[in-house]
Amino acid sequence: MTEGDATGGDATGRAPLVAVLDYGSGNVHSAVKALSAAGADARLTSDRGLIRDADGLLVPGVGAFSAVMSALRSSRGDEIIERRLAGGRPVLGICVGMQIMFGNGVERGDDTPGLGQWPGTVTELQAPVLPHMGWNTVRAGAGSTLFDGLEDERFYFVHSYGAQDWTLEVMKPFAEPVLTWCDYGRPFLAAVENGPLSATQFHPEKSGAAGIRLLANWIGALPRH
Repeated sequence: MTEGDATGGDATGRAPLVAVLDYGSGNVHSAVKALSAAGADARLTSDRGLIRDADGLLVPGVGAFSAVMSALRSSRGDEIIERRLAGGRPVLGICVGMQIMFGNGVERGDDTPGLGQWPGTVTELQAPVLPHMGWNTVRAGAGSTLFDGLEDERFYFVHSYGAQDWTLEVMKPFAEPVLTWCDYGRPFLAAVENGPLSATQFHPEKSGAAGIRLLANWIGALPRH
């Protein structure tokens, strides 16, 4: 199996359609390229109809938490994300696209509300050297879909902030989220898989073959419409 046919199409030969949310965040073309290499029909778009109908939505994010949230709200991207999740439609956040899923983010004293899909605050990492930049291993949670077959791989990080606690309480019959941790100074969340919403603090699109495989794992689990 090559990277280009990592997931393959459905019975009709159609590759899963993954929309990459275009709301003004930089460095999105590498994400589109990586999704294509992982087997998706990946499209950078702000078209609400296409995003609504897509099998998956990827939310990129680089820069400051407050700037990303401002750009999202200005483009009404926050509504797009919330509507997909309310309908149980898969969403994957990357880097700051993961951070904004939490209740709020605090950077240099600036406390900015996030999307609030998960409770908690994104804060500066407690490490002697920032940013946390380069390759690091993770501790994948039991039953992870994203990290299936990737338990010993390294992934590429570049960030100074992260979610360092998890406080969401899930009541049965809902499944417990799958939490993946990384250590840098102290533990922080490297990834979360929670129903239709998944996210990674690291950059799969910059993580070589392991990152492509992770994206292929996500794409392969998408319900097809």
